[in-house]
Amino acid sequence: MAPTLTAPDDAAGDLSETIEERCFSAALICLEGHYTDSPPMGPLTSAKVTSMISRTLEKTHTFKEVRETLSRNVAIWIWLTRIFAAAIPNLTTRSVGPLASLNDPERGVTAQESTNLILRNYPALKDDLQILNKLMHIARNLLVTAAPEVAQDLCAAVHFDQMVYQTIILCVNVTSKGYDGEIVDDTSRAKLNEITEMYKKILVTSLQQSHNWTAKNDRNKMSFWFDVLFDDDHSMDALEEQLQFRPDIAKTEVQHWLERNSRMCDNAQMLLKAYAETHENKAPGPLAPISPLAGNWLPGSKANVRADDPKDDTKITPHWEENEPDKFEQDRAYGRVSREIDTWWLRWRDRNYETWVVPMPSIDFAQTRTENCKNNLMHRYNHSYRAEDHGEPREGAQVQEIHSDDDSSRVHDDLDDPILEEDDLDDDDSYGEGPMAGLLTEIPNILDPKQIEALHMIVKSCILDTAGVELTRAGENLQKTRCRMFLALDFGKSLLREMLVFIAVWEKDEQSLIFQITTQIVEAIHHSALIPHAWNSLRIPKDIISPAQTVLLKLINHMFKARNSNPPAPESKEHLRDVKLVHFLFTNFRSRIVPECVALMHLQAQIRGDACDPADFPVDNWDMERAKDGLAQFLDFLATITEVIDLRKYLIEWEASYDLITLLKGLEAGVPKKPLVDLPDRSANRPSASSTPAHHDHEHWDAASHDPYNPQHPPPPPPPPMVEHAHRFAWPGIKGPILTILAGLLQPPPGQSSPGNPDVQMQIVRHNGIVSLLNCCVYDDHNRYARERVQICLKWLMDGSDAANNFLRELVAISPPPNMRPAPPAPSAAGGPTVPQTTSLRIDGIAGEVKVQVRTPSAPGPATASSSTIGNAGLAMPNASQHLTLPSNGNNNNNNNNNDIDHEYDVADNNSNNTLPPLQAGGPVSQAAMRSRSEELLRDIITLADEAARLALGHRDADETEEEDFM
Repeated sequence: MAPTLTAPDDAAGDLSETIEERCFSAALICLEGHYTDSPPMGPLTSAKVTSMISRTLEKTHTFKEVRETLSRNVAIWIWLTRIFAAAIPNLTTRSVGPLASLNDPERGVTAQESTNLILRNYPALKDDLQILNKLMHIARNLLVTAAPEVAQDLCAAVHFDQMVYQTIILCVNVTSKGYDGEIVDDTSRAKLNEITEMYKKILVTSLQQSHNWTAKNDRNKMSFWFDVLFDDDHSMDALEEQLQFRPDIAKTEVQHWLERNSRMCDNAQMLLKAYAETHENKAPGPLAPISPLAGNWLPGSKANVRADDPKDDTKITPHWEENEPDKFEQDRAYGRVSREIDTWWLRWRDRNYETWVVPMPSIDFAQTRTENCKNNLMHRYNHSYRAEDHGEPREGAQVQEIHSDDDSSRVHDDLDDPILEEDDLDDDDSYGEGPMAGLLTEIPNILDPKQIEALHMIVKSCILDTAGVELTRAGENLQKTRCRMFLALDFGKSLLREMLVFIAVWEKDEQSLIFQITTQIVEAIHHSALIPHAWNSLRIPKDIISPAQTVLLKLINHMFKARNSNPPAPESKEHLRDVKLVHFLFTNFRSRIVPECVALMHLQAQIRGDACDPADFPVDNWDMERAKDGLAQFLDFLATITEVIDLRKYLIEWEASYDLITLLKGLEAGVPKKPLVDLPDRSANRPSASSTPAHHDHEHWDAASHDPYNPQHPPPPPPPPMVEHAHRFAWPGIKGPILTILAGLLQPPPGQSSPGNPDVQMQIVRHNGIVSLLNCCVYDDHNRYARERVQICLKWLMDGSDAANNFLRELVAISPPPNMRPAPPAPSAAGGPTVPQTTSLRIDGIAGEVKVQVRTPSAPGPATASSSTIGNAGLAMPNASQHLTLPSNGNNNNNNNNNDIDHEYDVADNNSNNTLPPLQAGGPVSQAAMRSRSEELLRDIITLADEAARLALGHRDADETEEEDFM
């Protein structure tokens, strides 16, 4: 017979209990019997129990007094603990196999076996998961009271927090198993999806409960951190022994801290003692006498209490007694959480934390480094982990960060790098083969952005050092200590990596809550001077910059943008901490990012010049795209730093212009410019001599049947687009940010509107950057709006710089080479009028060379204004009234191979005006439209050339007196 819903007298408590307490207790009694089969509920009882629990959940949502009452009922917390303790093994057996097999690879069930289990137990699983999710919701709500520390302490006293932890483990085990959707029918697939979603809901609710349990409670935060970061099976490997970090010692010290801080608040102790006195022989039974929390309700003689007095606020000075035999007393005298964690932090914090001990790498070092990267490029990637070498498919969204145990996977010249020598010790530390470390690490692969918010909020609340955080008696900031634990232990580093990759996978922007919370987590890491360590732990040896590093840099950039409106005082600790972070990141930019990217560009240039075989290019488009994303994020970060006057001066001092110019040179050599228009090959549309019939042939030539533009015979469809080879990767959008940063660095010093910054002007001249800037004047569809940014750079570069102006004057003074001068008109054979001469005209934005007639000096035509053009290689700038050779895409190896084809067009006598006639391309475009487009293109080129020449010669318009706002 099913049990009744009325609680027995021995379980009902005193008569002061409310109806909500009695009804909820009765429902919990039935549920506990159901999961322990003593006895299981029948359908009628189950319906009534479900109704009671649903009603209780609704009341805890709505009524504050109900939450207050239920949260102080010790018996209810014990019932909840007992129910979950019975339900978790039950659900585990019905979902993923026997509990004992979970951690045993040889006895564990496969995904197919788990699928069969869930389908076989589907009806009961569905009902039980619905009930347990509601119970977890209620437990979460009971922690939202006027005095949450009371409910938090009661929850800890009955060890319900451990049940929540075990529930999270179960949900992760089930939802991460997955199933093969091809071997089940639609009905089974729907059932599997439903059960999986229910487990996800319980996982989300459990995380929310954990967040409420740890909120503003240092002991609970430390207890949760202890559970999720320390691995019981962890053994110290050789690397950790070398670095002298002992996780087992740190774990013991954290346990001792928890024991010393096990005292609960007075109200919680009073409720626990009252329950212990009255429920010794009553259901749900006595409190578990588990040390050290049992000391809050048991007499001292029984509990062996070693807790500190929470009311004692006497300040203590940490003292480490090396020869103390009692480890607990040794840790008590030290006073802080863990000396092992403190020692680790002293070793792994920013090396410039106290004083400047790591200088900025010099330009000579950067040049040597770049040459080493060029020489070792092939060797590096040949010895790096390649997924395709092992036949493993690459996932576009998920990042498999795996390393080779062979030291040869590292760049050899890194070993001789004094700046990076110590950093490289961490290269292979956090990317081990096999499953990811840590329970919480799997959660970002299971939940979506809305579901996962609680996890990020837990991490933030445990480590973010906010204003007003109280210090312990030993002067310790517990938020910073937990932050150090987070990065000292593998489980914490793994979780951080997955949280960062999560943002990239879901493409979350700066407006999303997840992005903002993760930025605060990065801010906490920055406060502990551990971003350098986090950066190095996120490295993947085969990548120039890993996806996780790219997201970390994006978050740092957002962090700096947020404080631009209210920057810290120049002499403050916050400002100095920011400067040291910028120093570290720019050191990586100069020592790693730029040399390795330029090495790839150099190899692209070698292949472009037929000096290397394209098959030798060591990476694929996936790797190139990741490198480009990381480089672009670095440039975005430097652009943000340039906007901060107090930080910009450091980039100028470190000669950041050298690295930017080096990138421009690499791009110019390795990547052909993409034209706006590709001229068609008209010769391809003409019949060849072998196919055209002679006049004496009797075959009839039907022009219409061979006309490719005849509407009755439309041209064949274009071939499908081909995947671009990695060696032709265009690094799109990179030049624009580089020019933006250079323009920012060239701006006048603060408080002045002119001239440009003299230090940066000389740096650009010294590193031959003017030619690189002039090359960017040429239209490139891979880098749109680059020409407009060049004009800003030229404005500030020429403003007050004699060296830059002299350099440009020398370029202008060079006579145009013979092939740029107009050929004299050739007389006709009969002595009649001269035969019109044609010449090749290269037009910016149009691939190939256009043949046009050259007007003789005596030919009539409108007068043209004197203008100059800047050649692609920075050569002569001839007068536009002469033969005009304008820069085009600057290469003879563009993707369409149109540059070797001459296209002949006649310039109309009555409408020359330095414009091109309409392009004779096939298709429906009208001649007027094509004429307008070509005229506009040529006009833009001449205008740009005029402006560049005018700026180069130091001339100003009369109204150009105000400083231009750079956007």
